[in-house]
Amino acid sequence: MSSPEIASLSWGHMKVKGCASSYKDCKHYPGVQPADLEEILKKGVDILVIGRGMSEALQVPSSTLDYVRQQGVNVKVFQTEKAVREYNTLAGQGAKVGGVFHSTC
Repeated sequence: MSSPEIASLSWGHMKVKGCASSYKDCKHYPGVQPADLEEILKKGVDILVIGRGMSEALQVPSSTLDYVRQQGVNVKVFQTEKAVREYNTLAGQGAKVGGVFHSTC
């Protein structure tokens, strides 16, 4: 598994290197749920980085964090710009890292 670098991030828009489509947003409430993470966890990541939004409005319930850890995955939660920097650093080091990023509020 190779984690692609995030090429750019701006309000409501994210571009991933090697991906034809761009990404926009996700729901605020009830926030990131275990079901939202199933697809990425199945890819075999060792680390999951979650971006809570530019103003950290996206909720990440403790039950979701517990779920990720129970899958044997280390999870890190940051403001989205910091989360993208952390993700790119880890990906650049060859880590099996996945990311879920809220690109607006």
